[in-house]
Amino acid sequence: MNEEAARKIVLVRAIENADAGHQVLTDDDRLYASRSAHELAQWEASDRQTTLTPALFLQKRAEQILRKLTERMPAFAAVAEPGRALRAVGLGLPLLAFLAGAVVDRITDPHRVDLLSAPLLLIIAWNLAVYALLVVWLVVPRSRPGGTGGGFFRRLASPPRIKPRKLPQALASALARFSLEWTALRAPLTEASVGRVIHLSAALFAAGAITSLYVRGLLSQYQAGWESTFLDAAQVHAALSALFAPAMLVFQLPGFSIDEVRALQGASMPSQARGALWVHLYAATLLLLVILPRLTLALASRWQEQRLRRDFPLDLNEPYFQRLVATLGPVTPAVLRVLPYSFTVDERRDAGLTAVARELLGEQARVMLRPGTPYGESYGGEGQTPSRAGPAADTSVTQTALLFNLSATPERENHGAFIDQVLRQGAGDVAVFVDESAYRERVGGEGTGAARVRERIALWRQFCELHKVPVRVVNLLHPQSQPNTAPISPASTRAP
Repeated sequence: MNEEAARKIVLVRAIENADAGHQVLTDDDRLYASRSAHELAQWEASDRQTTLTPALFLQKRAEQILRKLTERMPAFAAVAEPGRALRAVGLGLPLLAFLAGAVVDRITDPHRVDLLSAPLLLIIAWNLAVYALLVVWLVVPRSRPGGTGGGFFRRLASPPRIKPRKLPQALASALARFSLEWTALRAPLTEASVGRVIHLSAALFAAGAITSLYVRGLLSQYQAGWESTFLDAAQVHAALSALFAPAMLVFQLPGFSIDEVRALQGASMPSQARGALWVHLYAATLLLLVILPRLTLALASRWQEQRLRRDFPLDLNEPYFQRLVATLGPVTPAVLRVLPYSFTVDERRDAGLTAVARELLGEQARVMLRPGTPYGESYGGEGQTPSRAGPAADTSVTQTALLFNLSATPERENHGAFIDQVLRQGAGDVAVFVDESAYRERVGGEGTGAARVRERIALWRQFCELHKVPVRVVNLLHPQSQPNTAPISPASTRAP
């Protein structure tokens, strides 16, 4: 279940729980939504060639209810759709971070590369401190789950609010409850989204600073130098050597001596080459210590975010969901068991049986075709093997169809005995299927042939009425061409 489906399901749950008096959703609304959702879920599951799941049923039911409420109350449409404030922040904040990074080092002299540049050193120190906090965060358990991201980001992820006077009191109360429930349920996803935005913004902030250094270097000549009240040249050299060591190692940048650092104290060098060295050192260090780690963390957060969006953790074992799923009935494909009598089912008619089963029992229905019973034998008679000694109780079978050929004239001692024997053996829901395909091809479908087909169908209906079993006339070669495919109960069957 994805995030969008989970949100709709939770919203409908809040509405139905708050609407105890059924003022917002009537009993008919809820019943219609359940029935429609069952059919829609079956169709979708069939198209995907998967089984009908409770999650899919609940999703379709929620969509039906929300569509109905939106039609009745246009003001509700603002709540039915998820808020986009967090998405807007996710796009705008990294861009603002890049622009801020581009101007941050302009606080100092724009024509000078300060070896102890406070803005650049703060960027590096802050990110190293964040990495240390992330390690502690992984080791130390959280004392308050769902707190990550701060109230600002949680409010952005919350549903949009509308004025209660525009909605019924029960619905306004439901929306307030939904806002709290959804914020708590979405906390892990919000945490991943916020993490992605923050890490990407930090990376772009450093990228903006690097871009500013190189762009200004193209338009002006940098002068290098440093000043400090408490540090001498040896200390500055040691600190900078440790700071720039990864960059010098990875990118093979030239180093610097204590004398070079001492020469730059309190003075400026017009040499563009030495100014460029410090630009390269700071840029490479920001790339290694800030941009690459932050992008890696952003990608990890993005992966977690996408995983939670695709598979949102919603517990469907709660009583509310269990009550709805209980009305769904079996979620496994329905099974039509076919017991042919004096009938050989070829490949084309087997496909026709599948089409009839799907029409009767849904698009996921399948056919269980059993071996045929020879003419003159009852099902479970003396001449049959133990494996064919009658339809054993099978809870996976939805309906049992006794398949006859319309070409045969129904006989009490043969066809009737077969029907009675199956009924006595407790096969559950039993119906007679009479296939007209062979008989109609033999006598024709027009004029006298059509009349003979009607007479034979009437005879079979009267015969099945005597044996108190419903009958269905089918055409297994052309299952869609048979107009009268509905089963006829014995009580309603009448001879012409």
